Amino acid sequence: MSVTSRTSRTKDGRGRLGSVLSGLAVAVGFVLFLGGFVAGAVLYQPYTVPSDSMTPTLEVGSKVLAERVDGADVKRGDIVVFQAPLWGDVPMVKRVVGVGGDTIACCGAGGRLTLDGEPVDETYLRAGKVPSAEKFTVTVPEGSLFLLGDERHNSLDSRSHLQDASHGFVPRSAVLGRIDAVAWPAPGVVERPAGFAALSGGISSPGPVVPLFTAIGAGCVLILAGAAYGPVARRLGGGRKPAPPKAKAGERDTVSA
Repeated sequence: MSVTSRTSRTKDGRGRLGSVLSGLAVAVGFVLFLGGFVAGAVLYQPYTVPSDSMTPTLEVGSKVLAERVDGADVKRGDIVVFQAPLWGDVPMVKRVVGVGGDTIACCGAGGRLTLDGEPVDETYLRAGKVPSAEKFTVTVPEGSLFLLGDERHNSLDSRSHLQDASHGFVPRSAVLGRIDAVAWPAPGVVERPAGFAALSGGISSPGPVVPLFTAIGAGCVLILAGAAYGPVARRLGGGRKPAPPKAKAGERDTVSA
């Protein structure tokens, strides 16, 4: 005579509800995991920082993720990957300190970089370092950017090209992406500098890198949790014996003689 357990267990020891939930967790996990990776591949391009000109913000050899954005969307304070013929026509990484119409000068009162006469608080520079060893004053043409490295004493940036035909300015169309995060060796989000926030145009909004990483991480957790449910349920239920069927009223126990 077959007996149905009160807990409605399946033959392998898992509850029907648990089986459904574990399968759902795996399915949702795959959607989040694969969706995050696909969206990341579409929105971001990985790059390797080629020099130490962006230290201490970005170390040489760091693997970074650059959001594919139009150069028209770049704002002051952004760290961008760009490629300009007069700069060697190879991808380079620098920080935007001036956009079209800005007058950039160094150094003003207190030894700080100034933008339209107002000092800029560059907290990303090494403590005790001046913004530039050489003095300069430039006005950025419309549609162009003025770019500096965070390691001002070891950076071939717009200052090094002031005598070129471009006068150190890079067209917005040369921008390949805006760096949002470091993937290696110390993963983390690249913060937007607050020193430019009060200026006209403000600073860029954070990219979607955090939600994407969150989706990928949550997907991993759900896949592992759903896949582990079966083995765990079998192990926990392996020592339990099904309860013997109760004799119906009027039935007698039979004993072999």
